[in-house]
Amino acid sequence: MTVYDAPLKDMRFVLHEVLQIANYSNLPGFSDASEDLVDAILEEGAKLASNVLHPINQSGDQQGCTRQDDGAVTTPDGFKDAYHRFCEGGWQGLSFDPEYGGQGLPYILAVAVNEMISGANMAFGMYPGLARGAADAIYVHGTDEQKSTYLPKMISGEWGGTMNLTESHCGTDLGLLRAKAVPQDDGSYRITGSKIFISAGEHDLTENIIHLVLARIEGGPEGVKGISLFIVPKFHINEDGSNGARNGVMCGAIEEKMGIHANSTCVMNYDDAQGYLLGEPHKGLRAMFTMMNEARIGVALQGMAISEVAYQNGAAYAKDRLQGRSLTGVKNPDGAADPIIVHPDVRRMLMDHRAFTEGARAWMYWTALYADLHHKSGDEAERQKADDYLGLMTPILKAYLTDKGYWHATNAQQVLGGHGYITEWGMEQFVRDARITMIYEGANGIQALDLVGRKLMKDGGRALQTFIKELDDFIADNQGNEDMQPYLDGVTTAKGHLGEATMWLSANAMANFDNAGAGSMDFLHLFALTSLSYSWAQMAKTALEKQAAGSSDEFYKNKLITGRYFLERLLPDTASHLAKLKSGAEAVMALPAEAF
Repeated sequence: MTVYDAPLKDMRFVLHEVLQIANYSNLPGFSDASEDLVDAILEEGAKLASNVLHPINQSGDQQGCTRQDDGAVTTPDGFKDAYHRFCEGGWQGLSFDPEYGGQGLPYILAVAVNEMISGANMAFGMYPGLARGAADAIYVHGTDEQKSTYLPKMISGEWGGTMNLTESHCGTDLGLLRAKAVPQDDGSYRITGSKIFISAGEHDLTENIIHLVLARIEGGPEGVKGISLFIVPKFHINEDGSNGARNGVMCGAIEEKMGIHANSTCVMNYDDAQGYLLGEPHKGLRAMFTMMNEARIGVALQGMAISEVAYQNGAAYAKDRLQGRSLTGVKNPDGAADPIIVHPDVRRMLMDHRAFTEGARAWMYWTALYADLHHKSGDEAERQKADDYLGLMTPILKAYLTDKGYWHATNAQQVLGGHGYITEWGMEQFVRDARITMIYEGANGIQALDLVGRKLMKDGGRALQTFIKELDDFIADNQGNEDMQPYLDGVTTAKGHLGEATMWLSANAMANFDNAGAGSMDFLHLFALTSLSYSWAQMAKTALEKQAAGSSDEFYKNKLITGRYFLERLLPDTASHLAKLKSGAEAVMALPAEAF
């Protein structure tokens, strides 16, 4: 019973008016991405999302995937046809290198399209999403022969892809993994071991699946320094590029899980499977992180996309459901009650939701633009800045957007009341699907530790300093604009709290590492709110300029109202996060372990 309408006007607003991607027409890919072409692609993507993918979202969840006795997996009804239409439209190769069959368009455009796919049907989007991540790892770390062998069919969608990290006894601590690789005389390896939680591990959507598998070469160093990454195809590949005999890899079981039932999350068993080294021996994590960083951006996008679709359905229900009367007088005199949208607490939940989602979209697209600059800019300093930003922002985006995406899905469920808890209405699926985003591709607590332990002070804190300077320059450039002052004040306050938190960590983390651990999540959320304050300031500036130029479009008026709500109701949380961070680890660690 749910609906999904792609937020095309808001997407275009961010792409064309706030970020002004047309200004980058001197870069490869952007030169072909005229405003008309971008809009046409977004419109076609919206049709795919709303008319093809969302109608099979709830039925796919209810039916789930089925494993056959021979290990084959069948996806839910409608998924094969939807995937065929996805491939037919060339969506998988939208931003990939034309040398291997891609269209070479900007990555930021692919992110926008993937937002629609994830919002319409998160479980479906994971199949091509995992394949794209695997293709990226091969593109960056593979030999020319590996690229020519695997990439064209992965980019066309004919072949799928996965990432195989986790084993039953080790998740984040990959140094404990037991999967082994035995060198062969022909240069290949024989891979043996078992992996769990493998999304899209086995399915019937593609002719072949290219697994990327972490394993330890026999006799290699212990710990993470001895991990290598291998390409292990489901089917061997003949010299002419066709599929050969089945390799020694099989789905041993489909995980029974809380959500994303339509995605086949598998136990994968490797029994003397033939694999091929990707990248250098014992440096598999370097290659795998290429895929994981892409995946973490994709998971952040899932959090935002679930927030969007849950908001749409919560808002629609609130405008339709009659319950009680407004505190300030009857608003629906012809009805037995007023629609619940009149009640302040319902408004609070929906406005929290809206202010987050719109700000998160601008922040996500801004980061995606820097990914394009990192790969395509001819300016070395700009590429360095982009690389710094990507490293800094990735853990923040992944953790914050999924934390809030799940929270807002539950708020939208709350708006529906009892109906939100009933399967028929579809809202409870959004909650179940959103929950995994906080866990996979590195649990959010790990993202917070990565931020404070590695990313914050990397290269002497260069990325943070660059970001702070960007905020300072924006504030200076817009001083004197009275209408902008609330947004400038918001950025200034948040920036001050972020600076104070950074100084406190610098002074106290080394004396007691638990201080960093105890405050890491508050620091991450504080940083996220600071980033959102900048995104909202950028959007407000654009909306105000449009109004000053004579536009009476309600869109800009509503954008500024939502921005004001963000400033007054969400941004003040920076002070709370700062206070909790500065309390240190003592209260967190005081209770003895045996008392739990």
